[in-house]
Amino acid sequence: MTDTAYNIIGEDRPGRWLVTCDHASNHVPDWINNGGLGLPAADMARHIAYDVGAWGLARSLADALKSPVIGSHFSRLVIDPNRGEDDPTLMMRLYDGTIIPANRYATDADIKTRLERLHRPYHSALEALAARRPDTVILAIHSFTPQLRGRPPRPWDVGVLHSHRDTRLASQLIARLREEPDLTIGDNEPYNGHLPGDAIDTHALAQGRPNALIEVRNDLIEADADQVKWAARLAPILEDTLARSGL
Repeated sequence: MTDTAYNIIGEDRPGRWLVTCDHASNHVPDWINNGGLGLPAADMARHIAYDVGAWGLARSLADALKSPVIGSHFSRLVIDPNRGEDDPTLMMRLYDGTIIPANRYATDADIKTRLERLHRPYHSALEALAARRPDTVILAIHSFTPQLRGRPPRPWDVGVLHSHRDTRLASQLIARLREEPDLTIGDNEPYNGHLPGDAIDTHALAQGRPNALIEVRNDLIEADADQVKWAARLAPILEDTLARSGL
């Protein structure tokens, strides 16, 4: 039985935003190593397997923005939908100090199957949603762990990631978020937002669509109630920023 590669909510909503969540799920399809990657449940519940809290936040934001949302339905450890097909980190064998047993000896044929059954269907569905109207604005929702193993703590509450190829919306969003006195905002933190072949590059930069990628520290959005709270806070900021931008 083939697992669906994605979930879509609100396909017919009128808003111009398209909310995406590339790392929405820690699900492993049953046709991959009998539905597991050889990792303990504790590892599958942490950030190496998916973006903790991000899917709930994305859904709540899409509700508030009256816009559709799409999320992957497979773990980033199976194959990463936020990587181009030629990216060396497309399928990780080691992540944040943890070996992924089911990926350790995965072949090129295994990767091709995962591409065909998961990665490509997700991107096809995402592009179809993005193309539903000519003025789509893509909002990618991610979360990040407060500290990677052996690395210093990450102080940001929220990071806004962007490519130097298009900072129109992201730069204004950063400025607007920095007006919030209780928040520490990262500009291309904890990662640089320019990643050739990633989802933003493929579905926003290549078509000139306005875009922003928001990373929220995952300890702030682990609980359902916190996801709803953050969505209620971020949605009017996003709408105000878009209106001010004139995009």
